[in-house]
Amino acid sequence: MQTIGQQLINGLSLGSIYALLALGYTMVYGIIKLINFAHGDIYMLGAFWGYYVLNVLHVNFIVALLSAMVFCALVGVVIEAVAYRPLRHSPRITALITAIGVSFLLENGMSYLFTANTRNFPQVIKTITWHFAGMHISNIQVLILETACLLMLILELIIKRTKMGKAMRAVSVDPTAAQLVGINLNHTISFTFALGSAMAGAAGVLIGLYYNSIDPLMGMTPGIKAFVAAVIGGIGSVPGASLGGFIIGLLETGVQAIGLSAYKDAVVYVVLIVILLVLPAGIFGKNVKEKV
Repeated sequence: MQTIGQQLINGLSLGSIYALLALGYTMVYGIIKLINFAHGDIYMLGAFWGYYVLNVLHVNFIVALLSAMVFCALVGVVIEAVAYRPLRHSPRITALITAIGVSFLLENGMSYLFTANTRNFPQVIKTITWHFAGMHISNIQVLILETACLLMLILELIIKRTKMGKAMRAVSVDPTAAQLVGINLNHTISFTFALGSAMAGAAGVLIGLYYNSIDPLMGMTPGIKAFVAAVIGGIGSVPGASLGGFIIGLLETGVQAIGLSAYKDAVVYVVLIVILLVLPAGIFGKNVKEKV
């Protein structure tokens, strides 16, 4: 029971990171039906930005987190305007290939500018470990879970309670009709990219604090797992993406707990296949019939 409880704590901490990343995937897909494979690399940029401001500017953790979110939001807006907007009316495969190209550009560009060496992330928060019923809980794990849940709650409020959130929901249902009632399509899509990228930036700083290491290729595997989380939860569904992230985190730590660490990535994709066979639209997804 102690082992199960410990892995539950570890899984929730890791799952909250995947949930923040999955939110970016699901929002962008819900708006423009694009799988933004560069999203994991924006997460990497957030981690490097946090590393820079903590090491060079010597700010506190909250300032580093917020500045990384702002920086990544701006990067997301620029990527959307430069790489995706000109291809909005092109075949989907064109935009998909472009997303993969942007991902490689960010990864190799960062490797060229800063080398591919792993860097130690500044530990600006002293680690305190509490022992409870044979389990070990650190203040870093609590901070990550609390921050992720707070950001997800804020995101949900933005989508459900604000004018821009209403515009996002309208565009996701019918972009043409949304334009006819006066919604600015470009502004809404840019805001969606900014919001999703900000979540990825926050996740990058949190994971750097958690694992104490960052590198230019750190966004590849988490990015794919976050996409899997979004699909499991029902891509296009914000609550589904959050749930999918926690499921992937718990699954990964559970596999490690039984001594199968080498298969932790494979198990994630096996679960994806099972979900697609049983619930093709995901847990919270809806089966929508399309006219041919």
